[in-house]
Amino acid sequence: MKTMRSTDGKRIFRVSDEKASMLYADGEANYAPKEEWKTEVRDVNKLTEKVTSKNKSNKPSKAQKRQLRKTL
Repeated sequence: MKTMRSTDGKRIFRVSDEKASMLYADGEANYAPKEEWKTEVRDVNKLTEKVTSKNKSNKPSKAQKRQLRKTL
């Protein structure tokens, strides 16, 4: 797998080695470091997942409620 950046610089994508060499030879894309792909493409998806997971409430579980009843 290789990381490629389109010649206009708008898109970063991962392709197989064979397809990467074809795109480079045709002048459609240039090679790019994998770190760019990680920060611009992969990690963006993780940030949106973290935002949705913050909707948890702090309600006690059944086991915690049971424990509270025992101690009172």
